[in-house]
Amino acid sequence: MEIAALAVLTLIASVVGTLTGFGTSTIMVPAMVLFLPLPETLLMVGVVHWFGDIWRVVLFRAGLQWRLIVLFGIPGIVTSYIGARAALSIPSGNVLRILGIALALYAAFLLWRGALRIHAGNAAALVGGALSGFTAGLLGVGGAVRGAFLLAFELPGAVYLATGAVIALAIDTIRLTGYLQGGASLPSDLVAALIMMVPTSLVGARLAKAFVEHVSPWAFRYVVAVFLLLVGTKLALFP
Repeated sequence: MEIAALAVLTLIASVVGTLTGFGTSTIMVPAMVLFLPLPETLLMVGVVHWFGDIWRVVLFRAGLQWRLIVLFGIPGIVTSYIGARAALSIPSGNVLRILGIALALYAAFLLWRGALRIHAGNAAALVGGALSGFTAGLLGVGGAVRGAFLLAFELPGAVYLATGAVIALAIDTIRLTGYLQGGASLPSDLVAALIMMVPTSLVGARLAKAFVEHVSPWAFRYVVAVFLLLVGTKLALFP
């Protein structure tokens, strides 16, 4: 992918990811995996997402729910490492097909959320943390699952974003470790692109902060849902 295209993708993903709370990976992974090998995509997007977690913690640090951070974070850390190592050992075609199915199912959840209710409680936090950690490591899109469970706790907007970012930061740190230990690496041209993408993600996060109180996150989620449904169907059928 061209560096300019990566910059635009990072900016859009950072804005939408910050507003919706389910991270930039949900947009960037399915887009970049169409052009780059899966291990490079997971590592590259993982680094951008890690910095994005930091931006959200700094920008929305006023409210943190530490009980939820612990309940989501501990199982998420364990399963994210397992998923990361599995992502580099399972044939890429199979992982891409799983990714496609997961994206399509999550798009359906976003579009028809009213038909599904998750009971807010310790069990939901533990299960949500474990599932989001594993899918983050294996597929690079754990924020989608985490957001689905975290929404059940009906946190205020800024608290929801900050709490989710701290959980994601812990999970992303461990899964990046798993990718590197598994042998994932980036060629020099992608390293140069990555250096540009990190500050671009900060610009996107700051833009999102200016609109977070004025724009409904669900307006963005429905648009993203259509994108995920299309890309997920493509990957599921033609990985």
